[in-house]
Amino acid sequence: MTCPAMLRSGEAHELVCIRTMEALDAAGVPFLVGGTFAFSCYTGEERITKDLDVMIRRSHLPQALEALAGAGFETSQPYPHWLAKATQGDFLVDLIFASGNGVAGVDDAWFEHAGRANLFGHEVLVSPPEEMIWSKAFVMERERYDGADVAHLLWARSQTLDWPRLERRFGDLLPVLYAHVTQFLFIYSDGWQRLPSGVFERLQARSLELLRSQEQKVCRGTLLSREQYLHDVERLGYQDGRRALGVMSGQDVEIWTAAIEHRE
Repeated sequence: MTCPAMLRSGEAHELVCIRTMEALDAAGVPFLVGGTFAFSCYTGEERITKDLDVMIRRSHLPQALEALAGAGFETSQPYPHWLAKATQGDFLVDLIFASGNGVAGVDDAWFEHAGRANLFGHEVLVSPPEEMIWSKAFVMERERYDGADVAHLLWARSQTLDWPRLERRFGDLLPVLYAHVTQFLFIYSDGWQRLPSGVFERLQARSLELLRSQEQKVCRGTLLSREQYLHDVERLGYQDGRRALGVMSGQDVEIWTAAIEHRE
């Protein structure tokens, strides 16, 4: 695949991006390119980005940080439950091993089903479209909503997606995927023709079954936004969906909540 995405600062950032990939390769750290670059590969949409998202297994994080530190990067791990950061000048590398809500962990399947692309002359693996949809589907913050990215990925790849595998990724959270597919059909007048036969009906039936089986008083909105459903947890007596499902620890939730810029 070719990647139409571009770096905001051009050649200077390209060199740092190449340095990142070479350092990880030399250290034997398996990685995938995600984020804007992977999205552009699958959709063909031209975008400009200022950073590089690198997807790795959690077990390889210490090795990756050591490799990048040795290549002149400053490294940190501000959010222990999902990412670390490496900077060189004003260029940022996000080392991602899960999603911000703790649901979409990077595991072997990301690598087994990865695509391939050429990035600045380097052959790299890129995140699979199924895993990109899985992780992006939950990003519904006030300041960031990835629903349009999900819709564009569905438009470009719906006929070739491994739908059974994608549905298994969501598991009991399948209604989130169903909501995005419903929105996709609203957005595009030819959505029904682009979606494989039977997918919508299967998602609908299974989602209704899951929604009707809920017994505990849980607010799963915290899986969609780390801020906008805190009132429900703190004032209305709902369990935090992240804690109830065991995808984040209490400490992880506290760190992630404290990072909200304007929260006092």
